[in-house]
Amino acid sequence: MTSTTGPLLSRDAAPAVPGLPIRERPAERNGRSIPAPGRGLFGRERDLAQIALFVAAAARGGGALLVLGEPGVGKTALLDAAAAIGGPAGPRVLRAAGVQFEAALPFSGLHQLTLPLHEELSGLPPAHRDALNAALGFGPGTAPDRMVVCNAVLSLLWRSAAARPLLLVVDDLQWLDQASATVLGFAARRLAGHRAGFLGAARLGRGGFFEHAGLPELELRPLDDGPASDLLSAGFPELTGAARRRVLAEARGNPLALLELPPALKTAPFPVSPAASPVVPLSRRLQALFAGQVRGLSVTAQRLLLLAALDGTGDLRIVDALGNSSDGLQELEAAELTRLLYVDPGTRRLTFRHPLIRSAVVELATAADRRRAHQELAEMFPGQADRRSWHLAEAATGPDEHVAGLLDETAQRVLRRGDAVGAVTALIRAAELSPGRAEHGRRLARAAYIGADMTGDLRDASRWLADSQIDGEALRGSLQAAVTAAHLLLNGEGDIDTAHRLLTSAIAGRQTTAEPDDGTLGEALYTLMLACFFGGRPQLWDPFRAALARPGSASVPATVLLSSEMLADPARTAGAALELLDAAIARLAGEVNPSRIIRIALASTFVDRLPGCRAALWQVVRDGRDGGAVASALNAQMLLSRDGFWAGQWDQAKQLAGDAATRCREHGYVLLAWPGRHVQALIAAARGDYRTARSIAEEMFKWADPRGVRLVRCYAWQVHMLAALGRGDFDEAYSHASKINPLGTLASHVPHALPVQLDLVEAAARAGRHRDAAAHAAMLHGAGIARLSPRLALLAHACTGVTAPDDDAAGHFERALAVPGADRWPFDFARVHLLYGERLRRTRVVSGSREHLQAARQTFDRLGAVPWAQRAAAELRAAGQGAPRNSRADGTGLTPQEREIALLAASGLTNKQIGEHLFLSHRTVGFHLHRVFPKLGISSRAALRDALGPPGRQPR
Repeated sequence: MTSTTGPLLSRDAAPAVPGLPIRERPAERNGRSIPAPGRGLFGRERDLAQIALFVAAAARGGGALLVLGEPGVGKTALLDAAAAIGGPAGPRVLRAAGVQFEAALPFSGLHQLTLPLHEELSGLPPAHRDALNAALGFGPGTAPDRMVVCNAVLSLLWRSAAARPLLLVVDDLQWLDQASATVLGFAARRLAGHRAGFLGAARLGRGGFFEHAGLPELELRPLDDGPASDLLSAGFPELTGAARRRVLAEARGNPLALLELPPALKTAPFPVSPAASPVVPLSRRLQALFAGQVRGLSVTAQRLLLLAALDGTGDLRIVDALGNSSDGLQELEAAELTRLLYVDPGTRRLTFRHPLIRSAVVELATAADRRRAHQELAEMFPGQADRRSWHLAEAATGPDEHVAGLLDETAQRVLRRGDAVGAVTALIRAAELSPGRAEHGRRLARAAYIGADMTGDLRDASRWLADSQIDGEALRGSLQAAVTAAHLLLNGEGDIDTAHRLLTSAIAGRQTTAEPDDGTLGEALYTLMLACFFGGRPQLWDPFRAALARPGSASVPATVLLSSEMLADPARTAGAALELLDAAIARLAGEVNPSRIIRIALASTFVDRLPGCRAALWQVVRDGRDGGAVASALNAQMLLSRDGFWAGQWDQAKQLAGDAATRCREHGYVLLAWPGRHVQALIAAARGDYRTARSIAEEMFKWADPRGVRLVRCYAWQVHMLAALGRGDFDEAYSHASKINPLGTLASHVPHALPVQLDLVEAAARAGRHRDAAAHAAMLHGAGIARLSPRLALLAHACTGVTAPDDDAAGHFERALAVPGADRWPFDFARVHLLYGERLRRTRVVSGSREHLQAARQTFDRLGAVPWAQRAAAELRAAGQGAPRNSRADGTGLTPQEREIALLAASGLTNKQIGEHLFLSHRTVGFHLHRVFPKLGISSRAALRDALGPPGRQPR
């Protein structure tokens, strides 16, 4: 047999196996570079080490070792590596391989192995020489006695090994002819003590004539997940998402499958989903691994295998379908003996030894055989609608509206169960079976919408939508097509206005007709709501409100109504719907539909209910990583990253946001990437990485401005605002905050305004707009935002504390910090501690201020919020923390407050900015600096930095 190289690649293998050669130039397979065997083996460090030890030991004192494993697991690659160990100075290597079509030729395998030793036959005793010449066809003579041949071969090997160590490498032992297998088995057991080693490879459970008993064995297992993933990445670095997960799942650690499946999958119409087809297309090479075993069974046994492969559930009733029960059990036993199929003792299900066996069985069958088998299976399970519809679809030979309708119903059921990929697959097949143009187009458009909304690739969705409209007039005015097109425009290009116009027109047209509701209207209204939400302009919401008010909207899903209350103008509308939202969140524990989970979580965002959605969102993320709804998983990551920022889990939030933003762009979800970039920028701004924060904010403006995506502009304003607050530049902070929400009102239809109220009030108060800031704080209480969530209550009371007179401020700050559960938002909570501590120090309650300033600094330090930690530390120093009043520890004679003012002035702040930072008048700051200069022996601000010495943790 021609040897099959199954790559077992591992970048780390070489150091563990002394003597392995340096990796040679990669070979080409399917147009791709594949690392050569040997040093490049993935995940075989221990196996290579054991082989190397065997080769070294055999070169000294002989021995034998058998390498066993499933087809394609890489036995040949391991033999290649063994043969290369030691190079020219190593053992002399003789190689052979069993050949299936030569199994009937006596001594064919022995001939292949010993041919290089032909010249050495002359040194054997005449009886041995004549017997070998006759057996191998080198000379005349009658058929020799088998034992004489065995002894002759053993003598030949001993003599050759005496001159130089010998290594016999024999692949595919299961296909050796009987005569060769007997002789080589005899010799392998008698090489000890003679510097000759026998290394053979065979398939697990594959019988043959070679007797394994008594010989040491090394079972080569499939690759673990890590090396399997590395191998796939090395061969196909561009393979991502569901296709990658499907390959890894089907290959199940088989190296050959990992390298042969991806090219074959490219030719499949929808290869990444196992929902419709439990099999994957195989290359000829993979198919050949199992073809002989399958074709060697009886026709009835092959029929059993085909039914089991196409069923995919392992139902034992398939055995009964063969007719006579004893015949069925007999054929099942035959399949088990060939290690193709077995009955799992735990589940009592028919189970293929490897997923690729199932695929090979299906591909080896004719199209007619497959259709007949599907028809049998459909009749076998009449009470299981989804299984039956799929089998009928695969048995169909042409358009069939009845079967298409059954598949359409299946798609709706599996979508409700959360299987978006399965729903898309069913709808595409239903469209193929649809004889009518309108139904064909409607089903494809629906598949495109689900694909764009959930499964993760806008490019496929665009193609399906284009295909759905080939029939022109049949789809003119289709609401489903409009929803899909709008979704693509919204998520791909961020074209808010075009998507809004398209949906508004299509919804109005649908609501004036008497078409039955199939759920499309609800999807259209939700997509329109998203366009309004991202657009962030009040006038966009008017058509949406009008559509909800029309009689045709009675069947609109509750999630659409709830989401609109929470996302349109939550400051004014959310309060009345909070009980409904809380009930919906409580039901998420049993929810399997990823789209519904995302919608409830998004509705929870601005009223701070995201913590209650965490478990369900992580469920969506895991499902997406396992090949489910990828787009939903990306949405879930974005929401979890935002929740992580607010909850103080900044490192995890940054990782989630960055990964999701990258993957969004890979899949074409440009708009969806910006919430992740926003979280990254907020963390950068809060930690003092102003360059990164500014760069991301400018990217946001550049993308959002021409598209009118005001929400993304709000993201950018917030990033600039937070960075300015960290720097103590309150004028700039106020400028950005007021663009999100003007002072004196709650911005209409800008939900993102709610979380920035404390930023706005603090910036305004410190920028000289104290009276207006106080009025704004009062307005917030009148608007009742404190009733929406503990966090908003914390912020509202803190706003009042910032603007209240000194005598009243403490009470408001105390109320803010006493809000139950407010500490679940640690950054905001620490900011309130800081504001309270600053106010106490300003009003000379120095000892009381330290407790709050210390709490703030500890939280900021934990978060890595450097500018905020520096601000708290500066206040603590000004409050005398750790040093007595009038300390001369720095050798300058500066008081703590003088030193703090000097540090701020050295950092470049003006007297006015220093006063705002320390709650002092600019005249007081000037007075202190007038005293600082003589103490430091300087006469200007420019000399402050050098005079103060190492800056340490100066405010930035």
